[in-house]
Amino acid sequence: MIGWHDRGALRATGLCYATARRFCPPVDTPPSRVPVHATTWSPAAPQNIEPELNAALGVAVEEFHVCEEALHLSITLPEHPADTPRPVMVWIHGGSYVFGTADLPVFDTRPLALEGDVIVVGVNYRLGLLGFLGGEGRPANLGLLDLISALRWIHTNIAAFGGDPGNVTLFGHSAGGDAAAHLMIAEGAEGLFQRAIIQSAPLGIRRGRAKMNARMAAVAAEVTEDTPLDEVLRIQTRVIEAAQGFGLKSAMPFAPQYGHYPLPREQHAPAAWRRAAAAIDVLIGTTFEETALFLVLSPALSRLRRAPWLGQPLTGALVAATTRKIYRRDAADFARRHAKSDGRAFVYRFDWNQGRGPYGAAHTLELPLLLGEPQSWRDADIVKGVEESELHECGQRLRKLWADFARSGHLAQKGRIEKVIQWWRANE
Repeated sequence: MIGWHDRGALRATGLCYATARRFCPPVDTPPSRVPVHATTWSPAAPQNIEPELNAALGVAVEEFHVCEEALHLSITLPEHPADTPRPVMVWIHGGSYVFGTADLPVFDTRPLALEGDVIVVGVNYRLGLLGFLGGEGRPANLGLLDLISALRWIHTNIAAFGGDPGNVTLFGHSAGGDAAAHLMIAEGAEGLFQRAIIQSAPLGIRRGRAKMNARMAAVAAEVTEDTPLDEVLRIQTRVIEAAQGFGLKSAMPFAPQYGHYPLPREQHAPAAWRRAAAAIDVLIGTTFEETALFLVLSPALSRLRRAPWLGQPLTGALVAATTRKIYRRDAADFARRHAKSDGRAFVYRFDWNQGRGPYGAAHTLELPLLLGEPQSWRDADIVKGVEESELHECGQRLRKLWADFARSGHLAQKGRIEKVIQWWRANE
């Protein structure tokens, strides 16, 4: 393995963990008999660009380099040797299962690896109709199967990097958190990880999706193995349009589907989570004002917010209600069920930035503290006006909390973190 040094860290980037023929399960990459050069960032899965979200996160279009035929991951660890194998943290990026990539500068895992003395692995996986739709005889959960393939690769190879394959923590945001939750009950993922940090997963819109998925699959049926990728992405836009009219779940039409390998039927999922509880520690939570992000990005809702007298109260009530329905209620229920099933579960609420700027403590607001460095987020609208010193100080505390949980499954005393995050233990 030929990697590279980066300011106190060792990197092995752009490692191919599987090949990905269109509409087929991933094929694990076999061991290499020649040195592998791991010195370039992982390419992204094919996706349509989302200009508004890129602006909110400070992401440039040039940062997306796409590859359909292979799947990649990147590894970051401290340069200095460790006396014992290091805990492993696996980053699953969000993006509504249609956009995003693990190796963006704003998602840089170097500070987390160095400060937490952990190994961090960022994983890319198939998105949109190529990863999470299926139909017409095609597998429905290819993106989830990709993640299981990556976990197999990590389990087999991470000891060579000084990592502990028996101490692996998934941490994912939004769709990435939803994926982490469903990997807990996915056939083939058993024993490949021991903890899950589920950040802002939209669990409240995960049920009753069969009719919507069927309509989407009908529109996507014209896509074949030979359809040019640009045309596939244009059709994906039409597939998303076909999903409208199914309520809040239309906001994230692509997602893992129950009743399709490797997931159980929807009615059997709660029992599967109960069976998994004793083997997996869980930290799950939300920001205080999750849906404020989407309010700001919506021109119509932004105009309503600026309306005299009732604009602020109405949109504030809308954010509170949708945050509770889509995110907070089901996160708390998930933790309670986990704790009652002999699992260890903690719930957090992320309050930082509440009351400041148009975003407040909105969806994605923990990411500038958890990943990247303050200068990485310089162009991000969500933290515009926040001093770099504040990002650094609060980020150090949040990264320590995440790394401590990954190391032991326990949390620090509340007094050390209460300015950044509030939490409670689900079985107390």
